[in-house]
Amino acid sequence: MEAGPKIRSTVISPGAVESELMNHITDASTKEATIQQFQTIQIPAEAIAQAVLYAIQQPATVDVNEMIVRPTAQEY
Repeated sequence: MEAGPKIRSTVISPGAVESELMNHITDASTKEATIQQFQTIQIPAEAIAQAVLYAIQQPATVDVNEMIVRPTAQEY
């Protein structure tokens, strides 16, 4: 509202997405738990890119405020 009518913003909250995140977890037990929980259900990063594209391709009169993009197999 403070930005005015010509600036739109969207919050995109990704679920389990294929990325290098697991390579940066330093705690061994957390890393193993994360790998076990998400490795088989991760969606490709392309899915998030498509969500971003969807949001920015909307007409100027449409503001996509928030999107949650997650694998169908991931519990909410």
